[in-house]
Amino acid sequence: MSSVAHLPQDPLPIGPRPAPRALGGHLTAWLRANLFASIPSSIMTLLLLFLLGKACIGLWQWGIANAVWIVSGNDSSACRALRGVGACWAVVPEKYRFILFGTYPFSEQWRPALAVVIFIALFAVSSRRSFWRKELFLLWAAALIMIGCLMWGGFLGLSFVTQDRWGGLPVTLILATFGLAFGFPLGILVALGRRSKLPAIRSLCVLYVELIRGVPLISLLFMASVMFPLFMPDGVNIDKLLRAQIAFILYAGAYLAEVVRGGLQAVPRGQYEAGDALGLSYWQKHALIVLPQAIRHVIPPLVNTFIAFFKDTSLVLIIGIFDLLTTAKTAIVDPAWQSFSVEVYVFVGVIYFVFCFAMSRYSRSLEAQRGTN
Repeated sequence: MSSVAHLPQDPLPIGPRPAPRALGGHLTAWLRANLFASIPSSIMTLLLLFLLGKACIGLWQWGIANAVWIVSGNDSSACRALRGVGACWAVVPEKYRFILFGTYPFSEQWRPALAVVIFIALFAVSSRRSFWRKELFLLWAAALIMIGCLMWGGFLGLSFVTQDRWGGLPVTLILATFGLAFGFPLGILVALGRRSKLPAIRSLCVLYVELIRGVPLISLLFMASVMFPLFMPDGVNIDKLLRAQIAFILYAGAYLAEVVRGGLQAVPRGQYEAGDALGLSYWQKHALIVLPQAIRHVIPPLVNTFIAFFKDTSLVLIIGIFDLLTTAKTAIVDPAWQSFSVEVYVFVGVIYFVFCFAMSRYSRSLEAQRGTN
């Protein structure tokens, strides 16, 4: 007797559900869902809004409404009459040339100003992918030579200016740019060396990274400024700015090496094997296959290291180099303007913020172009 299999009947179809009832406009719905979802959340939101509004009103009154913007000559009596009720932004136009260029000869300050413009133009050009060609290295070399000629002078009618007269924003950009330009390739080489199969190379790279990362940057600057000349032969004296620059390059190279090494470890093993299967040499395999993927994985920590490194250039003040922050502190030594250091530091902070924010935004656009989450 044959049995007939009974197949289960299809369940009854579920009818369409009604659309959820709208809570109002998009803004109203978002406010109810995120800020006023419950009574405690509403109380906390109102309290934070009250404190934020009070702070904004105070900043408006101090920074704009009651502020002094311009004074005649070097007279700060109008600012002192405020007694802290308003800001004295007049200190910025009075001291901005010293803040930006330090003790560089006053009549020649167009030269460091032009050097800063060249730096910014060089960064802008380098951020465009259409310029990522071999010619970009030649452009960098030509621009850096031009900046050195402008800062030093000594030819074509330009008076010679020693490095101890350099200061302000050009020094900060020089330390940061050269430190990253030479520290990044050094970091890549050290990262590859730490993954080398040769024990001697691997041990040297590990020793270098752990030694540099194990001491604060201040100690490296002191070693470069005080101890390094003791090991030089008699009559050989390396400029203090160059010694600080070497310390920054070594410091940046050690930290960037660890970031790049993390990216190398994130590359699948099959990518290395694919390079071997194609018959590529060690350097071809890493340059064409491994390193592009590794750097794409670590764009956020790389930019974070760049930003931290740019701000760390302010530590050179402890060895007597007049970077941007040092010139700002020196500018308010004048007794007439000593009481208005907050305004000067806000001005300098805005400059640091502009450069760091530009790096952050560029990294986000680069991640979007590369498809990195």
